[in-house]
Amino acid sequence: MLQIGGLVFLFGCVFGGFIMSGGSVNVIVEAVPHEMMTIGGGALAALLIGGSMYSLKKMGGEAGKIISGPKWKPTDYRDLLCLLFLLTKTMKSKGLIALEAHIERPEESSIFKRYPKIGKDHFALAFICDTLRMMTMSLEDPHQVEAAMEKQLEKHHHEALTTATALQTMADGLPALGIVAAVLGVIKTMGAISEPPEVLGRMIGSALVGTFMGVFLAYGIVGPISVRLKAIVDEEALFYHVIRDILVAHLHGNAAQVSVEIGRSSVPSEAQPTFQQLEEALNNIPPDHG
Repeated sequence: MLQIGGLVFLFGCVFGGFIMSGGSVNVIVEAVPHEMMTIGGGALAALLIGGSMYSLKKMGGEAGKIISGPKWKPTDYRDLLCLLFLLTKTMKSKGLIALEAHIERPEESSIFKRYPKIGKDHFALAFICDTLRMMTMSLEDPHQVEAAMEKQLEKHHHEALTTATALQTMADGLPALGIVAAVLGVIKTMGAISEPPEVLGRMIGSALVGTFMGVFLAYGIVGPISVRLKAIVDEEALFYHVIRDILVAHLHGNAAQVSVEIGRSSVPSEAQPTFQQLEEALNNIPPDHG
């Protein structure tokens, strides 16, 4: 809702100021359809030329994030801490064989079933299971495991930023496309140089709408949307950093509760449970009868 309010405020201030200064929106309204066809069409064409089907499909799927915000909420972080507590505790108390049943078939695991939202996130599930699988294969050097996890995180983060990067590229190009539209308008005006001054003035004003639209879209709408989406992706990545920190802490020989407490310190402040809240959540985990 904040983003919708921001857009309303943006249009109100920009066009309200124009009207208050004595400007007439009629010229802008008349010019917008063909200017938007030139500028918006050019921007979309550039996106198609420089993109791929994967990135375009991903862009459509992530549009809702701009309004809804990051995927992971405070309750999800508490669930993650509880999930990793159960897995690391199982590994320490019952051994590798007991853990393998959970990581080889997580969809059947009594532990993963408790936290369905995490289980439905393909990267989170694979990240946890693959790392624990490495541990069961006797890869117990914390530095090697952490390096392998970092590579996975970097790859995932790079791919997650595809849409934000494409939108920022579009924002960078929109002012230039606005100039293209304006130049085409000037060419049209020069072809009608014999017309009266009032007609030429209206045609030049219409041409300048192209420059205005390119700059307005770039810095007022598309650029901020790109920044918003990048911030969301960066915040969502912290969820996976918590996984890394807990599993690495476990490899250093810490008890399950200590490892989870180390992970709690990596949770973003607005979603971070207190020590008491985490302890209560861990104490309230029902016994596993699976």
